[in-house]
Amino acid sequence: MIIVTGAAGFIGSCLVSKLETLGYGHMLVLVDDFSRADKIPNLENKNHLLKVDRAEFINWFSLNGLDVEFVFHLGARTDTTEQDETIFNTLNLEFSKDVFKRCAAFDIPLVYASSAATYGNGENGFDDDQYKISQLLPMNPYGWSKQNFDLWVLQQTTTPPFWAGLKFFNVYGPNEYHKGRMASVIFHTFNKISLTGKMELFRSHRPDFEDGAQSRDFIYVMDVVDMMLHLMQKNDVPNGIYNIGTGKARSFYDLAAGVFTALGLEPRIEFIDTPVDIRNTYQYFTEAKMEKFLSTAYNQPFFSLEDGISDYVSHYLSKKSYF
Repeated sequence: MIIVTGAAGFIGSCLVSKLETLGYGHMLVLVDDFSRADKIPNLENKNHLLKVDRAEFINWFSLNGLDVEFVFHLGARTDTTEQDETIFNTLNLEFSKDVFKRCAAFDIPLVYASSAATYGNGENGFDDDQYKISQLLPMNPYGWSKQNFDLWVLQQTTTPPFWAGLKFFNVYGPNEYHKGRMASVIFHTFNKISLTGKMELFRSHRPDFEDGAQSRDFIYVMDVVDMMLHLMQKNDVPNGIYNIGTGKARSFYDLAAGVFTALGLEPRIEFIDTPVDIRNTYQYFTEAKMEKFLSTAYNQPFFSLEDGISDYVSHYLSKKSYF
């Protein structure tokens, strides 16, 4: 069996879809909170062995671990505006510890989701060198929950036979329809243009950045899925924490202009103040240092921002279809 936690979510459901196309559908154990109706379409018509509710999973895993071959632990609370640390401690930290311990006990390889939110405002760079991780200063409780789990993992002496923590940068693509405010800027740009014919971007509140020049390492979910499968299928990757990005930051202006282009329209972009509740914790620049992951012999080309936007808009957003 192959376990995917967070299977009904954005990245998890795309991974499930790709695993199914590769012939693993009959082995898939899908774990999530399946009570959310807005996530149901992400798994419609996808082949799997069984579903296990998140609340029952740890007990189920304890009983069935001998039959599990690989675990992708992608389930987490990902709302960067949530301030209740107890939620993150329960879902992102303690639950993840339980998964890790069982993978170690049953000798099961594990890939888990960390986050580029651990890098905070980037004052210590975006280097996934494990000796530098303790220096990072996340800017919100979500980022700290991921940071604290990474630090806990690095302290363990009993581990799975292979483990990798993945610091996802700004992932976009199909199956994020349920994410609301936390969906990608590409998703929101498409909807805003469809409704009003224009797009509003956050104004810069720093003198060293022009309006719209705030930049992120945007990565298409299709690349993310391929990178995770690479870790599952390759046998000689070192244990460790890896950045998952393209290594090339692009501005929000470039992103918005790319959506207009994909729709065959001239850009109409305006600027608004960054909401007060996220203004002080807003990242102005992220760019993954990718040498460590590429050293694992991953040699597939990444989607360019323009090509990723074009594929997402034409094949998914315009049709409200799922991967």
